[in-house]
Amino acid sequence: MPHAEEIIQTESGQALERSRRARAWLILCLLFFLTVIMFIARLALSVMAPVLRTVFHLTNAAYGRIVSALGFGMMTGEFPMGYLMDRLGARLGLTAAIAWWSTATASFALAGSGLSLGLSQYWKGTGECGTYTGGVKTITRLFEKKDRTLAIGIFNGGSVIGATLAVPVMVYLLQHYGFRVAFIVPAIAGFLWIPTWYFMYGKEPKSTAPAGQPSISARELLSNSSTWAVILCRFFVGPVMQFYWYWTPIYLFSARHMTMVQIGIVAWIPFLMGDVGGIAGGWAAGAMIRRGFSVRNTRRILMYGSALVCLLSLGVPFLRGIGLVMTLLSVTIAADNFLSAHMFAAVTDLFPEHQVGRAAGLMGIAGDLSGALFPLLTGILIDRFSYTPVFLLVGLMPLAGTFALFAVGRKYRTLDQPATAAA
Repeated sequence: MPHAEEIIQTESGQALERSRRARAWLILCLLFFLTVIMFIARLALSVMAPVLRTVFHLTNAAYGRIVSALGFGMMTGEFPMGYLMDRLGARLGLTAAIAWWSTATASFALAGSGLSLGLSQYWKGTGECGTYTGGVKTITRLFEKKDRTLAIGIFNGGSVIGATLAVPVMVYLLQHYGFRVAFIVPAIAGFLWIPTWYFMYGKEPKSTAPAGQPSISARELLSNSSTWAVILCRFFVGPVMQFYWYWTPIYLFSARHMTMVQIGIVAWIPFLMGDVGGIAGGWAAGAMIRRGFSVRNTRRILMYGSALVCLLSLGVPFLRGIGLVMTLLSVTIAADNFLSAHMFAAVTDLFPEHQVGRAAGLMGIAGDLSGALFPLLTGILIDRFSYTPVFLLVGLMPLAGTFALFAVGRKYRTLDQPATAAA
């Protein structure tokens, strides 16, 4: 009889584990769709930039200031959002954040000047920052370390699917209903996502980390070399994809002389390849670690390799023929997303679960700061020179961020566990 009871208990435990894993992947699907919606909303400004510049008489520098307002907004809200996610959990935290930035997205429809566009962009940023913080926190809580890089790659991949869909969807809405309706549609989608999340997420799941961990202050986090490693990495890597999101349509319009219809037909292709790159980054990490590579070596090989591919962006301004331009943009965007999957996963490598929310918040502040400053620089460089120096910078920055992560992050020098330890 004891033997039979043991069998029953084992089968019951296996059933519970299967149920837990199924729930984790279901919640990951919801997070994926959230980032799709968020980036359709975010890229609405980018796709409609040629029209908005004409309507509101904006220079490249003025457009850069509007773009940068998102970064300043995210920088304002990043650490409070990280604290909120650590204290209240993702169910309530993400519900509040999505409602906040969806309302801000709808406010773009009321814009009457470049200033009002910038204010709406800032407002949206104060809520959007909670999406990544809450998403990384949720993945850290639900997934074992060996699955986290893939899960984060899928979660982050939603941003590129959103960017892919934003181009044709926004061009269609713009052509048929005008730019104001084009902002309202993704705002409604954000509100529709909220009840699905709230009821399907349910109670906060049990953490995979040991209970009773002590709290840690921001000062203690900032005294940790791992914190500065992820901060510097995000500072350099973060603005690269933002450049592609916000400036690709206007580059194709102004420098390559494509019409809005032509942009709607082809400009989604590089972003789709970016999604492939993000998922491939997570898959490659899992494959290498299962083959016995350490976490440190896996990150170093894959991040440095993809950073070198990003250098190909230096050639974009010198290519003739839109086919070659789109091909090179596709390759470099895919490489940057491949690297980004590891950049976000680095937080789960270097910090225990109870510190991930605030560490991700500090990391996000760094990305928001550079994301606010780089568009300002981009607009000035384009107005005074051309796109060439900008493509030079976005080619070099992923390499700089990768170097900073491993040079400053002392924990990576001892993080040599085998495959079962982390991913």
